[in-house]
Amino acid sequence: METGLASCTGLTILLVDACRSVGIPARFTGTALWSDESGNHSWAEIWDDGWQFTGAAEPTGDELNKAWFTGRASKANRQDPRKAIYSVTWRKTPLHFPMVWRPDDRSINAVDVTDRYTASATDLPEGSVRARFRILDENGGRIARDFTVTTDEGRTFDLRSRDEGFDSNDHVELILPNDTRITWETEGARMTTEIVRDEQLMTIMIPTAPIEAPMVQEMDPKASKDAIDSLRKWLAGPGDGDLEDQTFASVPLTKMDDEKARRMLWDDHRRIIRAERRREMKDRSITIGNHTMPFWYTTYGEKPKDGRSLWISMHGGGGAPEALNTQQWNNQKRLYQPEEGVYLAPRAPTNTWNLWHQGHIDQMFDRVIENLIVFEDVNPDKIYIMGYSAGGDGVYQLAPRMADRWAAAAMMAGHPNDARADSLRNTAFTLHMGANDTPFKRNEVAAQWKTRLAELQAEDPDGYDHWVEIHEDKGHWMDREDASAVLWMAKRTRNLRPNHIVWRQDDVTHDRSYWLAVGEPVRGKTITATASNQWLAGQTVTLNEDSGQVRIRLDDELFDLDTPVRVKRSGEILHESVPSRTIGTLHRTLEERGDPRGMFSAEIVIDG
Repeated sequence: METGLASCTGLTILLVDACRSVGIPARFTGTALWSDESGNHSWAEIWDDGWQFTGAAEPTGDELNKAWFTGRASKANRQDPRKAIYSVTWRKTPLHFPMVWRPDDRSINAVDVTDRYTASATDLPEGSVRARFRILDENGGRIARDFTVTTDEGRTFDLRSRDEGFDSNDHVELILPNDTRITWETEGARMTTEIVRDEQLMTIMIPTAPIEAPMVQEMDPKASKDAIDSLRKWLAGPGDGDLEDQTFASVPLTKMDDEKARRMLWDDHRRIIRAERRREMKDRSITIGNHTMPFWYTTYGEKPKDGRSLWISMHGGGGAPEALNTQQWNNQKRLYQPEEGVYLAPRAPTNTWNLWHQGHIDQMFDRVIENLIVFEDVNPDKIYIMGYSAGGDGVYQLAPRMADRWAAAAMMAGHPNDARADSLRNTAFTLHMGANDTPFKRNEVAAQWKTRLAELQAEDPDGYDHWVEIHEDKGHWMDREDASAVLWMAKRTRNLRPNHIVWRQDDVTHDRSYWLAVGEPVRGKTITATASNQWLAGQTVTLNEDSGQVRIRLDDELFDLDTPVRVKRSGEILHESVPSRTIGTLHRTLEERGDPRGMFSAEIVIDG
């Protein structure tokens, strides 16, 4: 009430309370997941000679049992608990209301009311589908605007879209014959589409400000081909100076030549790594500065066509004598066994309490990953990190701050210290803890992380894939029940080009995450970025207000680099151009990580 804003959940609670305050029986009702898996919804039921329903924000006048979601509710499935419809009750029942915002809370009793919604709803005519429409402004907010829909048979409908004053899931809809081709248009915009499935949501985005013509750097196919020939000659001989300083490195490339340059640069990089790091791979030891990290590894299973997975498994111990930490290292070598992959157990470079989250660890893991990609044909999109006890401390820290390295991470019996989960938006994370593991309040903190991860996922359902298991009657040693994390992780693959990034700098900073980079990392700073490609609005990267200076890396897997890309912040267009693919950017982004999947073709620099 203070903010004037709420989701359907908050609005429903408000309506139920208002009804009860004047003697009208009312109860909270909803579904955890619509049958088409488009999300959850909440609404109210009131008693008026039987239970009747109404939306908490729909302007339906004095009519009950009428709302935008009637059609969806008619398809609820009581056989699938996620897709059934429940009402809360004070009675003790064997059912609980599925609160998606608190998935582990089973304290709210419920009754299954699915049948009443599926039986009383009006079915669609046979062969018909429900099409929904919305119109957005440039910032993604819904606007009320007149529009016209015309079918291929010549039928015309004059409609008006919903603005944000309505429930955010409430859109204007039409019931039309299946596979009907329609044209719908509003002032300044026109779209033709084909209805292919029920409840298809169609969107028009209307620019609210004139856009200057984007900067375009002329791309000459012949010059692009010449640049590839020059690169080939430069790699074949002892080239003078740095590659990025060569004239050909800044020549705009065609998409086809970009792919050729990638292969050539990777083949050369792999050749150099094999020659320069053969000794450290033979010795199974990496030295950077004053620290040395021995490592041991073995392989399991047959190598897949796309390369092996890599499992980095960190031992426990900590502030203890060298012999004890070495003993823990030897234990870690046999603690887990994936069905396939390179299983690598490093020996911590120090014997301090913070074995695995000092600044030198990040560099060493970057290097060992780069080596294993070359020497063992590791797939860079299938790299996993795990650790037990002090090794679990390291997972808590390294998983978020090196999030773009991992397909998944597993924390066993550790403590996070000052780690935060925000950067795990695109990294699968599983946490295993003994319910009786009380030293340092590990069990209590694990429960807090369970709640925090659930909250993050509720706020951002497309992110924060997680599984938290508190093992009952287990202490610090979980009798290997935590090994179940290995199978869970193996089903995950890294996405290095997610459509949304949350990047929070830790005390050990990094200059790159996913398709973002910075020149001077700032401890504690958070950058968020969203890549979207919407009809009419075009290809856009949206940054948070205080992102500061940032480098945006692009390639044709993320966007079409032959068309303009716009960068926005706080509603302001900071940049728009057709990005140039160049050999220099490909080379620089490869050298940063030694990750062939981490090569990007173009870069846009945004000032602070």
